[in-house]
Amino acid sequence: MLLISYDITDDRLRTKFSKFIKKYGHRLQYSVYEIDNGKAVLNKITKEIDLRFKKSFSNCDSVMIINTCHACDNKIVKYGYLENEEKELLYFK
Repeated sequence: MLLISYDITDDRLRTKFSKFIKKYGHRLQYSVYEIDNGKAVLNKITKEIDLRFKKSFSNCDSVMIINTCHACDNKIVKYGYLENEEKELLYFK
């Protein structure tokens, strides 16, 4: 399962991003989605974010994808200002 959380300041971009993510899963909160996934779905989502959305993010925007799979290598993918965040994130099971 993936959890995708985002904080996007531009209303238009946020709506577009929300509609994009909604194709893959369901909303838990306003800007948090749960997606039942396989590795292919994660790759498709990250590729699409890189191609369609990443260039439009401002320095205030962030997207975080948390892969809850225990056997997976890449647990967290960050975009926007979170990409350069130096603080560690604590993740509890």
